[in-house]
Amino acid sequence: MGTPIPTPPAIPFLGHVNTLDKEVPIRSLDLLARQYGEIYQLSMLGEKRIIANSYQLQNELSDEKRFMKKVSGNLNVVRCATGDGLFTAHVPEEKNWYIAHRLLMPSFNAAGVYRMTDDMMDIISQLVLKWERFGAKGIIDPASDFTRLTLDAISLCAMSYRLNSFYREDLHPFAVAMADFLIESGRRSNRPTIIQSMMTGTNAKYEEDQRIMGQLVNEILEDRRANPPEKQDILTVMMNGRDKETGLGLSDDNIKHNLLTFLIAGHETTSGMLTFTLYYLLKNPEALRKLREEIDAKVGDRLMTAQDVGKLPYLLAVMRESLRLGPTAPARTVAPLEDTTLCGKYFVGKGTSIIINAYNTHRDPKVWGEDAEKFRPERMLDGKFEALPPNAWQPFGFGMRGCIGRPFAWQEAQLALVTILQRFDIVMHDPAYELELKQTLTIKPHNFYVHALPRKNKSHMLALSSANLHKEPVTSAQKAPDATITADAAKLQPLYVLYGSNTGNSESFAQRLASDAPAHGFRASIGTLDSASGHLPKDGPLLIVTASYEGQPADNAAHFVEWLSNVQGSGCSGIKYAVFGCGNRDWAKTYQRIPRLIDEALVEHGAARLQDRGEGDASGAEFFEEFDQWEKSLWEKLSETYGTTGSSGATGLDVKIVSRGTTRAELLRQRDTALGTVVLNKLLTSPNAPAKRHIEFALPDGMTYRAGDYLAILPVNPDRVVRRALARFGLSAEQEIELSTGGPTSLPVNRPMAISAILSGYVELSQPATTRDLDILLKAKNSESSLQALQALSKDYAENVFKKRLSVLDILEAHPEIDLSLSSFLQMLPSMRIRQYSISSSPLWNAQHVTLTVSVINAPAISGGSEPFLGVASTYLGGLQQGDKVQLSVRASNVAFHPPSDLSVPLVMMCAGSGLAPMRGFLQERAMQKQAGREVAKSLLFFGCRSPTEDFLYGDSDLKEWSDLGIVDVRPAFSRSMGQSEGCRYVQDRVRHDKIDVIRAFLAGGRFFVCGASKVAAGVKQVLVEFIKETRNLDDEGALMTFDEIMSGRYATDIFE
Repeated sequence: MGTPIPTPPAIPFLGHVNTLDKEVPIRSLDLLARQYGEIYQLSMLGEKRIIANSYQLQNELSDEKRFMKKVSGNLNVVRCATGDGLFTAHVPEEKNWYIAHRLLMPSFNAAGVYRMTDDMMDIISQLVLKWERFGAKGIIDPASDFTRLTLDAISLCAMSYRLNSFYREDLHPFAVAMADFLIESGRRSNRPTIIQSMMTGTNAKYEEDQRIMGQLVNEILEDRRANPPEKQDILTVMMNGRDKETGLGLSDDNIKHNLLTFLIAGHETTSGMLTFTLYYLLKNPEALRKLREEIDAKVGDRLMTAQDVGKLPYLLAVMRESLRLGPTAPARTVAPLEDTTLCGKYFVGKGTSIIINAYNTHRDPKVWGEDAEKFRPERMLDGKFEALPPNAWQPFGFGMRGCIGRPFAWQEAQLALVTILQRFDIVMHDPAYELELKQTLTIKPHNFYVHALPRKNKSHMLALSSANLHKEPVTSAQKAPDATITADAAKLQPLYVLYGSNTGNSESFAQRLASDAPAHGFRASIGTLDSASGHLPKDGPLLIVTASYEGQPADNAAHFVEWLSNVQGSGCSGIKYAVFGCGNRDWAKTYQRIPRLIDEALVEHGAARLQDRGEGDASGAEFFEEFDQWEKSLWEKLSETYGTTGSSGATGLDVKIVSRGTTRAELLRQRDTALGTVVLNKLLTSPNAPAKRHIEFALPDGMTYRAGDYLAILPVNPDRVVRRALARFGLSAEQEIELSTGGPTSLPVNRPMAISAILSGYVELSQPATTRDLDILLKAKNSESSLQALQALSKDYAENVFKKRLSVLDILEAHPEIDLSLSSFLQMLPSMRIRQYSISSSPLWNAQHVTLTVSVINAPAISGGSEPFLGVASTYLGGLQQGDKVQLSVRASNVAFHPPSDLSVPLVMMCAGSGLAPMRGFLQERAMQKQAGREVAKSLLFFGCRSPTEDFLYGDSDLKEWSDLGIVDVRPAFSRSMGQSEGCRYVQDRVRHDKIDVIRAFLAGGRFFVCGASKVAAGVKQVLVEFIKETRNLDDEGALMTFDEIMSGRYATDIFE
């Protein structure tokens, strides 16, 4: 009988209907492929469907002598509108397919598509005009506008009929009805008939959508009969053509079916391809730069023509790679013509539905390599595409039933992409956006928004937040925040502040520079580094604040760094600038890499440095002090260079009390669109140990993650700390205030809001005071005793303030005689930052839920205060209850910090405390794969904690279960129960003790992962370097160099404090 095909657990009668995500089923198919491997089978209401996920199977299933396309599932439901059209006809039964195919194929040859160029460019010019009129601050939904483009293009080119979608505020009614129709068709295919019959409202909407689509088809035909065009188009062929083999033409019904087929398939896939391509280009700055250079060199400023089509090799590589990773038609169904076996071992009966899952076959590492998930157009260049194994790349289907309109889509996409990149610099509205999918009959990016900055215009700087998790519902009519300060703008010297920031520190420093600028005689504009790529201003000083993240630029600085790294000659002459870099010395090899690169590249290409680059080490006590000192020196230098004079009244924050607090204001960030829901929050530790909690969240719709990713949380300050601040300023929690300011701020301005809401969610109340804060307090009205106390704090800032984590609020409470206004207090405080936590689960366990494993900080205050110090985010998380809403977002981790796709590769994981979080996710993923019947290598987990009875996290549950399953060997190190961990106190001690097993795992190709505090990472690395030193007889320097060489690509760390 051959090898059984694996199948997930099913529900009687329904089968696997509830296994698939109803909104984005391809996401479920992808996760099941990662769990079950190359093949699995599902039962959908009694119908067996086999899913093929490997290149080997795709290649075998492309043999049209053994397999034929099968119209089933949602495609079969779509037939109620498209009938025997080219895409949904039952072949060989429905003979109209053969007639239509023979008649229409010549219309899509090279010459036929060439004749459509002018009409394509007509519609493309309408898109360009719209984006130009929106301006740099307009928020654009490219999927929506590409839908307008491709729908209008197929209508005009194939039917000589103008839909004028770009002259409408909303999408054309046909496009809306079509999307709803396709979504409902997919749902109907997995819905029992008896349930469907009871859904009267849904059924009525489904019928109405078909009516709207049919109405457009009828209007097109009526217009054609009343106004026949001079040129011959595809509709002419449909209406008048005769098949040479049979002498027959197409019936009216078949013409309508094929018109509807072209209107659906002829635009939906191309709009998805364009959106995916734009997304991947924006996520990969090097690819975007190379493509732009090719366009500038080969096309320049002239209009793209049909003669250029196919002659830009890098553009073709980009499009092919985009379709590999984002095949807009992600699956096709075939059925064997006779009973057969697949791969020589899986028996499949005649007529059984086999779904070729191109979304996964296009990621098969056996063809595309271990970097198959990476967007790399170079894999399609220089003959590599042509040298691919047969049938490896199939975004347009295959064979006789492959996409008839492929040449049309291929030309249209090239014309559109070249024209857009000639005219605009594109930046993402949310630089941290990670791909979300929307699925109808096809897939495309969802909730993906951009800004289009005209290339030939003046600099356009956009202040897009790096740390705000709130995603307001976006419409194309919205504008990004204006970045320009308005304080006496015409009288002040222009100054520009650019930042690159993921977590908010660099952005916060940049906002401070912009806010302080008017006081020093400057008019500031603020924006992300990416928003200024290629057009740095020269009419005023340029101040750059940016960070490195493991040696890489921030999400909103990647394109700028790629551009600057490839500037030629003196391309930056006339620019005067200064750079401040944020970094963390725990990443010693890459510390300050990006700020240094920017600084050196600007000078190399002709820019003038106004001040030496500043450096801030986020792991050190002087982080804020270093910026304070750099900023102070900077303003002195700028005032001297530009001859400006400042005024203390030129900037500030005004506070007006607008109510006595009888009406609560709506919190700014409480919108359902970015809210996760707490499902579970349980304590993992005994009362004797510091609290660690397991928290489970249901993710917002459309949000996805990978094992090893982060969950970014936007917390609120502990209620106890907020009450302290209210008491210090004599305010009621119910009082409302209204803030106003002339400069950029992250505070809510020009709207009434409860002061408690502002103190709770918008500012950091517990962050250590900076030297700048002490200077402000010293300048306030003081008593003699408070003045002496502040001077003492300033004298030894690191010891007296930073080390003790003494906040501005702590100082004000200790010295009530300091007369500081509420406005000054709020202006001193940094904005609330997101906190990132490693996810401790795998999407194979539950794609819609994530878990965190969190240490809750509640410890004696080292400041000497009577109340304990409460960690802002951990206290917030620790107090959450089931059903609570939490503002959150998934953030991708370092590309290396994910489990390898090759399950034969063992993992060697080393962690302590809550550093277990990502390792739990890795092991959960491997456990799910093992339980699905796949072979999984046994991994090693070195875990440090106090004792087996106090804080051995998951020791008697998950870790025991997975050990029994044979996927992991747990090696604990108990610092207070060394007798129960082979005499080892810390993780590095246990690694040293188990040297032989670690070396054995390394020789087996093992991947090493470390998560924990910097001391843990340093200790583990030291032990591993010692192994190399001892086994290879090397000195310290040689052992360290060898470690870097042999661990390249095999050793990943995630360090936190």
